[in-house]
Amino acid sequence: MSRYDDFYRQSIDAPEAFWAEEARRIDWHTSPTQILDASRPPFVRWFAGGTTNLCHNAIDRHLAARGDQPALIYVSTETGVERTWSFREMHAEVQCMAASLIELGVGRGDRVLIYMPMIPQATFAMLACARIGAIHCVVFGGFASGSLATRIEDAQPKVVVSADAGSRGGKVIAYKPLLDEAIRLSAFKPAAVLLADRGLAPMDLVDGRDHRMEALAARHAGAQVPCTWLESTEISYTIYTSGTTGKPKGVQRDTGGYAVALAASIPHIFAARPGQTFFCTSDIGWVVGHSYIVYGPLIGGMATLLYEGLPTQGIDGQPDGGIWWRLVEKYKVSVMFSAPTAVRVLKKQDPALLKQYDLSSLHALFLAGEPLDEPTARWISEGLGVPIVDNYWQTESGWPIITIANGVEKKPGKFGSPGLPMYGWRVKVVNESTGEELTQPGEKGVVVIEGPTPPGFMQTLWKDDARFVDTYWKSVPGPGVYSTFDWGIRDADGYFYILGRTDDVINVAGHRLGTREIEESISGHAGVAEVAVVGVADALKGQVAVAFVVPRNTAVAQGEGAMQLEGEIMLRVAGQLGALARPARVHFVGGLPKTRSGKLLRRAIQAVCERRDPGDLTTLDDPALLERIREHITG
Repeated sequence: MSRYDDFYRQSIDAPEAFWAEEARRIDWHTSPTQILDASRPPFVRWFAGGTTNLCHNAIDRHLAARGDQPALIYVSTETGVERTWSFREMHAEVQCMAASLIELGVGRGDRVLIYMPMIPQATFAMLACARIGAIHCVVFGGFASGSLATRIEDAQPKVVVSADAGSRGGKVIAYKPLLDEAIRLSAFKPAAVLLADRGLAPMDLVDGRDHRMEALAARHAGAQVPCTWLESTEISYTIYTSGTTGKPKGVQRDTGGYAVALAASIPHIFAARPGQTFFCTSDIGWVVGHSYIVYGPLIGGMATLLYEGLPTQGIDGQPDGGIWWRLVEKYKVSVMFSAPTAVRVLKKQDPALLKQYDLSSLHALFLAGEPLDEPTARWISEGLGVPIVDNYWQTESGWPIITIANGVEKKPGKFGSPGLPMYGWRVKVVNESTGEELTQPGEKGVVVIEGPTPPGFMQTLWKDDARFVDTYWKSVPGPGVYSTFDWGIRDADGYFYILGRTDDVINVAGHRLGTREIEESISGHAGVAEVAVVGVADALKGQVAVAFVVPRNTAVAQGEGAMQLEGEIMLRVAGQLGALARPARVHFVGGLPKTRSGKLLRRAIQAVCERRDPGDLTTLDDPALLERIREHITG
């Protein structure tokens, strides 16, 4: 048995002893009295009785040993700003932000919705919430007003923290009008809005509700705000992820379990240590940004590099396909974490850029968010000359489920596979109809996780335990297992391969989008009678959304006015759900293929789009409709 195999078996066979040892990696104000409470499955409580604080573990506990070392390195190629904060300077900034939130009435257990670009104030706000025991809910800064409104209604935040604008590719995106419209649409109205003014777009302030961050910061400069010690099982944050219905799911995370999981992952998975630099190119609006831009590296005593800009945009705003490697050299980055889509973008650049900089500090590039194709993996591996470590996880898991734990034992990766189950994760492949485990190598089934789930995993869905159980724990027959909603296989060496979704969630450039949410937006157009949206494989983004619309005016299906209606649908989706959700194409058809019971066969439509065999069509009420879709696409 290899070293990692033994390590993994300990985590599965004796989880209390295993995680009690890992819990020593963080500071506890009060030691836990019970390491694991799995008495009410599928709900799991980790480190019950213990009290701790995420902000203390990310900032305060490092002040004595490395207070003057870099903690946050901020680089914006959008605005030309480049600045570094030490742990001591971060400590002051976070306390100032915490005092500002307290002035606005925020206390323990209150929600704070953060709708911000990739700027330092966003990280200060997250850590300030953690410091005072408030629950932060970060919403990706590119979301449109409609999507933002649903999250405001669900989270019911006391305060919203935002900014005048974000910028992408030199194009300014005004956030304040989007936020104002979202609050207008929402049935719940936050008491206050705290705004960072970057000088990028004018802001009309609502009297009595809106506050300039700079004004409050001036009042609270030098503030001393002690950490609020939270029960390990208290909520640290919620984060929304797409579901198979239009209503997004508010994934709820605990405090102590999450801190321990991240603290353990830094040495075990990323093979990193205090004083090094971690560069994650994600966004704080996604779980990867929560775990490995903000909390994970800082808990591990590392500097974290916060980047605003495109992967091919220089600090002066001019094209620069080597900007990331320039930053790796300048800040001696040890660990880099990105997504396959970003690497595919970089493949279009001059390959000489990969050899132009001193990358000797970099010991691995981690990629996640979507399946990693072999050509992309080989290209970047050969270009950088460092291990490319694929990893598989979800918003719900909080940290990697499947990868290679090189910090425990260096093992070879396999192209196309994220790797092996990580310690604490009981991963299986099961038959979707019977729930029976598939033990033969290469047998395709649903990837599931057996309880009890490890620290860092979601507690439940915000204000909806029933949906948590029904969605995740009852979709596969047999004894309760958590469904990842991904197809997968396992090879003879135990390596897993992820083959795509079993549900109607698609993955566009690493971002999960619910096709039903897009369908609901399109069906609201007066000219649409019926719609189906599917995810179609795309060489750059992994998947893109493609819509098939049955128009109310049958002449549109023959081409009359089709271009105008397609444009209106595109604008509608972008306006309600954001540009990420906008379909790549809208096809107008006379009808959609359904079973005799009326079920829409999205998988068959997807197969036709991808030039694959759609499989058994005997259940179709009218197979000719699918054939007409094929002719429409090829024509």
